[in-house]
Amino acid sequence: MNRVVVVGGGPGGYEAALVAAQLEAEVTVVDTDGIGGSAVLTDCVPSKTLIATAELMADMEEAKELGIRFTGTTGAPVADLARVNDRVKALAQAQSSDIESRLQREGVRVVRGRGRLDGPDKVVVSPADGGAEQTFGADAVLLATGAAPRTLATAQPDGERILTWEQVYDLEEFPEKLVVVGSGVTGAEFAGAYNSLGVDVTLVSSRDRVLPGEDADAAQVIEEVFSRRGMTVLSRSRMQSVERRDDIVEVTLTDGRTVVGSHCLLALGSVPNTGEMGLEEAGVRLTDAGFVDVDRVSRTSARGVYAAGDCTGVLMLASVAAMQGRIAMWHFLGDAVAPLDLGVVSSNVFTAPEIATVGVTQAAVDGGEVDAECLMLPLSGNPRAKMQGVRDGFVKLFARPGSGIVVGGVVVAPRASELIHPVSIAVAQRLTADQLSHVFTVYPSMSGSVAEAARRLHRFRT
Repeated sequence: MNRVVVVGGGPGGYEAALVAAQLEAEVTVVDTDGIGGSAVLTDCVPSKTLIATAELMADMEEAKELGIRFTGTTGAPVADLARVNDRVKALAQAQSSDIESRLQREGVRVVRGRGRLDGPDKVVVSPADGGAEQTFGADAVLLATGAAPRTLATAQPDGERILTWEQVYDLEEFPEKLVVVGSGVTGAEFAGAYNSLGVDVTLVSSRDRVLPGEDADAAQVIEEVFSRRGMTVLSRSRMQSVERRDDIVEVTLTDGRTVVGSHCLLALGSVPNTGEMGLEEAGVRLTDAGFVDVDRVSRTSARGVYAAGDCTGVLMLASVAAMQGRIAMWHFLGDAVAPLDLGVVSSNVFTAPEIATVGVTQAAVDGGEVDAECLMLPLSGNPRAKMQGVRDGFVKLFARPGSGIVVGGVVVAPRASELIHPVSIAVAQRLTADQLSHVFTVYPSMSGSVAEAARRLHRFRT
């Protein structure tokens, strides 16, 4: 029987373990912080649970347009942050427990502790309870150790006023004024969420716009929404340092300006958890930034050692981590496998509205890297959007000229994470815009705009 040892219990790790168990391997998962990893315990699940409350608050702001009015002394709903965070942490723990229960049902052994390699075929575990070290022989090792929030020497979190995104769930009261440093996905999501929950938010962005890695048209919509809802966005403003003085946090910018708040949230990216694990000694090559170098079937440079998830830096999404882990086990255990294809990965930014993308980008088309036609259809003409009071958003499709094959898309809308699915299917299955447009959609529905955009890409053919 093949012996598989998985180091790390996040999506890359537990999904790999389930595949290996299904293929009748003997599987051990070495877990440090809790099954589910940061995706379940400190990142995706908790942040999106918080955002779910924020979305409801944002919807309430638009309620008057739908004929709803609030009575009482305040005339508006108020969120209870302590209760919100209690729910956030409870759901995260419940999800972690559900995953661990499934691992146990499938016969996977879970060992609590920190794992390191002793060569490519042995994992040494220092138990969490401080007991004697254990050594596990392995025919294959999967590294799925994730990543941690990046901090700077001049901006150190204290867990009270200066926070990473992993530390915000212990707050019991809303910040009087929150300064968010970093306007990437994490920064934009938290800034938007706390702004919707009624917090005075200033977003410090070193770039000329928020969400610099996303579609420029989509990012413009989000920045306009942020401004309309009262958020202060400081573009081209790079943070130099963050200091706390009693109940005040001062963010100093490189141009000498200062931004004062009651709390600061650092959203400066992530660093891989690959240190002091014996990786290079075991022959595992790391990049200059410390990520594990892998190929498209998740192999490292060490024979029998695979890696998946954020520790590889390939694309920091839970869905990609899970697929990398599955691919690794399919490959090692001889099952049918296709290499990872990032061209069909769909992703989502959980702002309000959301931004969902798949396939080629506007930047690639504009830069001449991809030859594609583009069609952008505003949601303002969609009847369901009008009924729900949705003013912001659009559907954008990219298709090959001539063949009409759909190669990418962007959706900016409430629940864009759901609306992108038909576009993702079209991209993955190489459907044409005509094929996508001929599928029936419900009337009225937001998804009708996906079909309408596809119809507008049609050209007369004889």
